[in-house]
Amino acid sequence: MAARSVCRAGSAAGRALLWGPRPSAALLTSTRKRGAATYAQTLQNIPETQVTTLENGLRVASEESNHPTCTVGLWIEAGSRYEDAKTNGAGFFMEHLAFKGTKNRPGSAFEKEVESLGAHLNGYTSREQTAFYIKALSKDMPKVVELLSDLVQNCALEDSHIERERGIILQELKEMDSNLADVTFDYLHATAYQGTALAHTVEGTTENIKKLTRADLASYVDTHFKAPRMVLAAAGGISHRELVDAAKQHFTGASFSYKGDSVPALPRCRFTGSEIRARDDALPLAHIALAVEGPGWADPDNVVLNVANAIIGRYDRTFGGGKNQSSRLATLAVEHNLCHSFEPFNTSYSDTGLFGFHFVSDPLSIDDMMFCAQGEWMRLCTSTTESEVTRAKNYLRNAMVAQLDGTTRVCENIGSHLLHYGRRIPLEEWDARISAVDARMVRDVCSKYIYDKCPAIAAVGPIEQLFDYNRIRSAMYWVRL
Repeated sequence: MAARSVCRAGSAAGRALLWGPRPSAALLTSTRKRGAATYAQTLQNIPETQVTTLENGLRVASEESNHPTCTVGLWIEAGSRYEDAKTNGAGFFMEHLAFKGTKNRPGSAFEKEVESLGAHLNGYTSREQTAFYIKALSKDMPKVVELLSDLVQNCALEDSHIERERGIILQELKEMDSNLADVTFDYLHATAYQGTALAHTVEGTTENIKKLTRADLASYVDTHFKAPRMVLAAAGGISHRELVDAAKQHFTGASFSYKGDSVPALPRCRFTGSEIRARDDALPLAHIALAVEGPGWADPDNVVLNVANAIIGRYDRTFGGGKNQSSRLATLAVEHNLCHSFEPFNTSYSDTGLFGFHFVSDPLSIDDMMFCAQGEWMRLCTSTTESEVTRAKNYLRNAMVAQLDGTTRVCENIGSHLLHYGRRIPLEEWDARISAVDARMVRDVCSKYIYDKCPAIAAVGPIEQLFDYNRIRSAMYWVRL
């Protein structure tokens, strides 16, 4: 009734908009049919990823589209896993210095030139890769390639910039200590891969940041920023041929004559079932992470484990739905007030991974939440149902198609895939892999990685009530009669 009143009071145009002629049944049917076919058509109509390898080993990959903008970036096989105890933090330090000027563009000239294009410059460092990328108008692609080549070949490493960034990084490290989720995951790596390079944090230690010298940083660049370890990726309204031509023109410095057979070998990192507990009763909430060893990037078991994680689901008190959520663990969390949030994860590296879950809870709910979460793991191994798998597969398909949003996400997808798999895996192939998963596969693969395995545990905060390690280990299997 209120809507009709508004319509009477509104203009003729408003009345026509609200009460205009309805579309015919045939048109509605046609629209529904188009909607039903959208997903399949989307997978089939994604542009081909073109890849060219230059003589120096640099891989150039792109996906052309009709976007007026493009994202061009360098993905480099370098990160904290390639550092030792004395140089840990060098890669993160270099990420900070990369935008502070080159030999050709001293001081702030580099950033000003990027801004003059109306472009956006960014980068990140992880345990196994480093990335620098620029989002700009498609017509400026050749200039963007030249800027990226200057960034990695001619970083100035001026002493004044090093000292300024040293202070900034030290301040960042203090701020990171307040992010208990990140602290917990760093502890998880430290205990799961103790004594190996994967135990290092990406940012490095305060002691290392204070001691790293210009020579250390220059050595890191000379060792790792080499053509065979790089992918020049691009997505948007660009031509692959023009991208290759620009790469041939600019990525030709002496440092890019480096041959692949001289690339340092990836250090082996062995998983250890163990724990780290950082008890602090002054904190209001406890952060707990538990993980078993998962597969590396290229292992097909990853698809099944991702389906398993989608079955477990995720939960936060801010979510709607309450106990009516499809996740069984979320329902238990709401009904029994077990936690503030939980989320499963499947973190993969070249030859290993961490498959587990992280939750945040009140001090008196830790044991109940751990009991229920481990119970869900055991249920995955023994009694996963087809209806759960169907729901989880649909969730994964939705997340997969979301990768198509924007040139930056597509560009990152291309660069990461070439580093991890040696090729970009099409979404159509991912969809086929997801479709092939059934309940028996989930039970078998989860039993392979979870059942009766020694977990790694990291706990931070008021964790007095957390079970001792042997108790948690004993819940990694069910006694069957």
